[in-house]
Amino acid sequence: MGHRQVFRSVAQDRPLLATIGYEGASLERLVATLQAAEVATVLDVRDLPWSRRREFAKGRLSEVLAEAGIGYLHRKALGTPKTGRDAAKAGDRAAFAKILADQLDSAEGQAALSEAAALAKKGRLCLLCYEHDPGQCHRSEVAARLAAMTPLEIRNLDPTATPDQRS
Repeated sequence: MGHRQVFRSVAQDRPLLATIGYEGASLERLVATLQAAEVATVLDVRDLPWSRRREFAKGRLSEVLAEAGIGYLHRKALGTPKTGRDAAKAGDRAAFAKILADQLDSAEGQAALSEAAALAKKGRLCLLCYEHDPGQCHRSEVAARLAAMTPLEIRNLDPTATPDQRS
C-alpha cells in the first residue's frame, strides 16, 4: 500500500472525516493527496469559493476534481464571513471565534452542518479551505462541530508533503 493514506478509521465504527488546506500546494498535489486518501467528496467550506490562484476557484477546482472521480460541493454557510476573516488577519482570535460561532449557529449554518454531518456519516468526505495549518483555519471548528453531531475520526491531510511523508 506504500504511501497511501487509506480512508479507514482506527475505530471501525467511526467514519473518517478529512480536512485539507491548499496553501502552498499545487493543484496536482492536492488531487494526488485526495486520491491517496480515497476521498469521495470535497466539501469546500470557504465563504467565497474563489482564489487568486485560478486553479483553486470553484469552477476549475470542481472540473479537475470531477476528472479525478471526486465530487465537489460548496457550502457558503460553513465559511468565515468577511468580518471574521478581517478579525483573523488583525490577530483578534476572540472576535474571529465569535463571528465564526455566530455564522455556524445561524439557521443557514445549522442546516449546512446537518447536511455535512449526513455526508460525513457516509465517509470519505474532506473539508477544504485555504490555510495549510488546520489550527489556523476555521475548518477545524467545522470538523469539531461535525464530530460532535456524529461520531467521526478527523484526519488532516497535507498536500505539501511528499508521498513518503504522508504515510
